[in-house]
Amino acid sequence: MCSGHRAWVLFEPPSSFKAGYPRDIALGVDERYKETNGAWLVHVLSDPASDRTGVDGIYALSTTCTHLGCIPNWLAADNKFKCPCHGSGFYKTGINFEGPAPRPLERLRITKAEDGQLVIDKSVKYLFEKGQWGKPGSFLKV
Repeated sequence: MCSGHRAWVLFEPPSSFKAGYPRDIALGVDERYKETNGAWLVHVLSDPASDRTGVDGIYALSTTCTHLGCIPNWLAADNKFKCPCHGSGFYKTGINFEGPAPRPLERLRITKAEDGQLVIDKSVKYLFEKGQWGKPGSFLKV
């Protein structure tokens, strides 16, 4: 029986998603999952932000600015992420270098599923300032 109270169901997207195969991620910043999943995939040949040089790999960055939570844009011509709200700038690594952002963008857990596809788990975050970008899951060798 209905007691006259309304139940609200909030939709929350899953915290993890498949992002295709590593071979499908071109070098540079892949923006396919920015709008739908809040993540950028970055394919690099070395990762100086975590002391991985000469290593072909992919990491996932959260699209949430660490200043006030706006969504930066990838500016390929300038090779940086730029937040339209207050001007924070981030290198491709996610390291902040201009504007009010107090810390780098967060990395999201990236692994391979049994079928070989990339799996991004947004519930697991790696913080540069805590030395976590060197931990397993923050970077995937390909």
